Amino acid sequence: MATRPDRPETQRFSRREEEGGPVWLWGTHAVMAALANPARRFHTLLATENAAQKLPGGQISPQIVTAKEIDQRLPPGAVHQGIALRADPLEEAVLEDVIAGGATRIAVLDQVSDPHNLGAIFRSAAAFGFTGIVLQTRNAPPITGIVAKSAAGAIETVTEIRAVNIARALEQLAEADFHTVGLAGESTRPLDQAVKGAARIAIVLGAEGSGLRPAVAKACAELARIPIAAEMESLNVSNAAAIAFYEASRGAFTAA
Repeated sequence: MATRPDRPETQRFSRREEEGGPVWLWGTHAVMAALANPARRFHTLLATENAAQKLPGGQISPQIVTAKEIDQRLPPGAVHQGIALRADPLEEAVLEDVIAGGATRIAVLDQVSDPHNLGAIFRSAAAFGFTGIVLQTRNAPPITGIVAKSAAGAIETVTEIRAVNIARALEQLAEADFHTVGLAGESTRPLDQAVKGAARIAIVLGAEGSGLRPAVAKACAELARIPIAAEMESLNVSNAAAIAFYEASRGAFTAA
């Protein structure tokens, strides 16, 4: 049953959320997916009257507020669709545990820094059967509401894996029989050939603009490129990820 707070909470989102502390998630897909995740611990659920009608019953009841009151709790410009949830972040996984759990498709991001790109990569990973994403412990954004909104719920199903050293993580993957393929525009090896026939595969993507760092590129089993028109120098990293994940998963899914 929905409840209305005694008074509106109007504190502006004026500082970064404390590292490791609760985060705001917003938007229908992101919030619904979080509410369905038993690994989440919730603190506050805000919803407009219309949005509250779509909510499932569960362990937390929404506080009925106006859209403006939700605006006041979130970053400027957040498209919340009348719903926002404050919850603890999900626990990060260790690469060894994900490998031991039977993962066969993993993405590795070398200092991808834009949270919108990161969220889009999570979404593509979920769509094409990639069950984990390796991020550097430092020099990679935290999984906040901006990432969650762009991921459209995928942060609840694709495991966040943090590694101190990306090159070392690639060595671990190779030791576990993963074929590690780094995307690099200078490579002459077409992506479809590089991923063909690999039972276990890790797709490695570099930072926006600078691409893979030399040590990370060297740690990959091979480098490959996505053939594109000569008029275009490169693709956005999230678009490149979607294409690479599709190529690596081709044949694994059939139309319904």
